[in-house]
Amino acid sequence: MHTTAVVIGAGQSGLAMSRCLSERSIEHVVLERCEIANSWRKDRWDSLRLLTPNWQCRLPGHSYGGPDPDGFMTMPEVADFISEYAKLIAAPVMSGVTVTSVRRLDDGYLVAADQGEWRCRAVVLATGAFNLPVVPPFASALPSRVTSLTPMEYRNAEQLSDGRVMVVGASATGVQIAAEVRRSGREVLLSVGEHVRGPRMYRGRDIHWWMEAAGVLDERFDEVDDIVRARRVPSMQLAGSDERATFDLNALTHIGIKLVGRFAGVSEGRAQFSGSLRNKCELADLKLGRLLNTIDEWATTSGLDDSIAPPHRFEPTRIDSSPPLGIDLSSGEIETIIWATGFRPDYSWIDVDVLDNKGMIRHEGGIVESPGMYLLGTPFLRRRKSSFIDGARVDAEDLISHLSSHLDSCASAGG
Repeated sequence: MHTTAVVIGAGQSGLAMSRCLSERSIEHVVLERCEIANSWRKDRWDSLRLLTPNWQCRLPGHSYGGPDPDGFMTMPEVADFISEYAKLIAAPVMSGVTVTSVRRLDDGYLVAADQGEWRCRAVVLATGAFNLPVVPPFASALPSRVTSLTPMEYRNAEQLSDGRVMVVGASATGVQIAAEVRRSGREVLLSVGEHVRGPRMYRGRDIHWWMEAAGVLDERFDEVDDIVRARRVPSMQLAGSDERATFDLNALTHIGIKLVGRFAGVSEGRAQFSGSLRNKCELADLKLGRLLNTIDEWATTSGLDDSIAPPHRFEPTRIDSSPPLGIDLSSGEIETIIWATGFRPDYSWIDVDVLDNKGMIRHEGGIVESPGMYLLGTPFLRRRKSSFIDGARVDAEDLISHLSSHLDSCASAGG
């Protein structure tokens, strides 16, 4: 089969690009291995809600129009929002099509799938950045009696045994799961490495309102000193809840969660923790202060100080004077470990020389080194908000110009 462009993935990024392609009358197809918005339906735990307020759910030509703009959609609601968008834009989605390879041709690409092959001038990789959970290699050394789960396997606290639980990782996923498990009555140990502290509310408004208004979320990939580092920064410790509660480490210790340092390894059945917990927390506190300074400066410049709550600062992160550096996993003290240690994309099906030595795609703001290939839906792709629904919108609107220029060049060359 022949088409001008193939979009791989029918989540928010793939559909945003589909709308942009249609607006320019570019023939294309969207290939989806399961169903539209599948990861929102199948790969999240039961209670999860969006980290961003509903008003921030914007895609090309469409935005949230429901009754609760300041609320946070559940995962089924997000899946419905994206599915309805696909219908609204009449996206040419082919569901149940698993792409097995993408290869370079002289005049474009060959996209092979279990349902056929497509020849195209351009291909857009919109499969997302959260395909595979990252679990450290030393997890294989855990005693057999310890149950090990990833966030893709965790659904709710009822599936866990009654014993003590250790959650590894203190970004958005880790703090939310740790809090939920603790509220179920279980003792929880949280292993903390690098993290980004953030309040849900500041000066009477949602932190995402402030970061958008002050331009923080729109910071571009070519405006930061180290974009590779910026793309690895953990997600802010936020959760979507009706109470608009803060989920920082102080909130967790307040409900009885114990903190330890980064899980560094397992030796003879004993978990080993880094001694850097205090330093990691102090660094997160420092970065929070810098963010709030940026917000306060913008509020003053914008003349808002007289109409909103005054600036304030949050209590430094509280930690025990001597957190343990190890714990015996063979003793039964820990029944379950949940690895909230991040995710990585799966590009094993790409047969084009665009992957670095870590299996990540080499690109410049979503423009891949191979002409006519584009990437969407990964952290800080073009802006700090690239991994959000609203980020998919603006990134697609940016990249469509380059994609269209590429197609024009192909036409001019007679290829």
